[in-house]
Amino acid sequence: MHPGIHAKATPNKPACIMAGSGISVSYAELDERANRLAQYFRKSGLKTGDHVALLLENHHRYFEVLWAALRSGLYLTPISTHFSLDEIAFIVNDCEATCFITSQYMEQAARDLVAITPAVRTRLMVDGEIPGYPSYETTISAMPAGRIADEGLGDIMSYSSGTTGRPKGIDPGVVGAAIDAPKASIEALKKMGHMSSDTVYLSPAPLYHAAPLRWNQAVISAGGTAVVMDKFDPEEALGLIEKYRVTLSQWVPTMLIRMLKLPEQARRKHDLSSMKIAFHAAAPCPAEVKKQILDWWGPILFEYYGGSEGNGLTFTTPQDWLTHEGTVGRAMLGKLHIVGEDGRELPVGETGLVCFSDGPLFSYHNDPEKTASTRTPQGWTTLGDIGHMDAEGYLYLTDRKNFMIISGGVNIYPQEVENLLAMHPKIRDVAVIGVPNEEFGEEVKAVVQLAAWKDAGPELEKEIIEFCRERISHVKCPRTVDFVEELPRTATGKLFKRVLRDKYWPSAGK
Repeated sequence: MHPGIHAKATPNKPACIMAGSGISVSYAELDERANRLAQYFRKSGLKTGDHVALLLENHHRYFEVLWAALRSGLYLTPISTHFSLDEIAFIVNDCEATCFITSQYMEQAARDLVAITPAVRTRLMVDGEIPGYPSYETTISAMPAGRIADEGLGDIMSYSSGTTGRPKGIDPGVVGAAIDAPKASIEALKKMGHMSSDTVYLSPAPLYHAAPLRWNQAVISAGGTAVVMDKFDPEEALGLIEKYRVTLSQWVPTMLIRMLKLPEQARRKHDLSSMKIAFHAAAPCPAEVKKQILDWWGPILFEYYGGSEGNGLTFTTPQDWLTHEGTVGRAMLGKLHIVGEDGRELPVGETGLVCFSDGPLFSYHNDPEKTASTRTPQGWTTLGDIGHMDAEGYLYLTDRKNFMIISGGVNIYPQEVENLLAMHPKIRDVAVIGVPNEEFGEEVKAVVQLAAWKDAGPELEKEIIEFCRERISHVKCPRTVDFVEELPRTATGKLFKRVLRDKYWPSAGK
């Protein structure tokens, strides 16, 4: 698991390369820095089971903090740099962090957090220092480079992105095992990605999200090289595949859509032949988008479905997807079940709540009520997604339960409408939500981000509604369209529908 193994075997090999600055960190440098930070943790009084919070942009220091925590038996909680001060403070306090590491990039938030995170005993700042935050680089360089005497395997305690409510800490369980003990989720990623020391992985997403951080963790634990983008840019990503001869990548659908909407010349000018495997996950992908990527890249686009909770995982190859269009695959970790409103398991083909049994259990930190809400009467776990299975065990997702629109007693799943509208040539991004309707309870509204803002207006609203009505049942189609300059998405593509809905349901608190 730990890169110290590779520091001995291939000390000068890059463990990570920052695409923007070109900064490269070798395995020897990564291991030494992680050791020094682990020494600092112990000197500061952190012991096995304590918590460290990390508020850091994509940065070459990210992985040394990760591996220092993983070898010190600590819980590491990464925090989104896009969260508000209140959200950051909530997470730091809720995870009970006693050490907080941030950067000069987040200086203002760092200053404001001192007074409202009283349990934090030690603070460090990367790329600078301010009162209360000594220089990370100066502090760590003064520590011994040897391994701490009481090493133990730590873990990541991620917080959900809060798309349907306040972020929730996902408790990964007890820490302290041997630092080279295998972890099921990391081993599953290695297996899916055919990872080895030859792997060159392109990481286009923020490291504070669970999936990107875990993918990078898996690549480095396998001895490969991670190429990390500061932020996603569609044409830059294609250029990086060519430049670094990338063999493996992981995307979210919004990234795929943005690459497809590049001019033909920009799409075709880069050599992508080195890329052997690409994955997409984290959000629903329109079937037409996936077909176009397969036509462009060839049969290398794989898909998986699972949550940060790690209670189960499905996986599908491009070949299986082409013969089972729309599937997110069959169970790779845990056993799948579809459960009805009455809590009973449903037969093949019927739509209900997607659940896993025989997989790792999870709990939400400091929230037993929320944890209990994820359990079925049988003791199975669910993340709140709706779908069905076919006779061969392939899972097809419909939408999240929380996003379902009920209009005149009819259940409408926005994902189907969003997948359709995403292919409209003038639409860059779209969200479909239910808004109040006196007669039907709810009606369907599309909130649209355009490729060109100048196109917004009544004529395009009419065109979008007709585009939808020509292709799917009228009851599912939006009655109205609102235009916005940007939709509230996380950098991994998840949509903050709660934020959109609050504009239309202010008195209901939805």
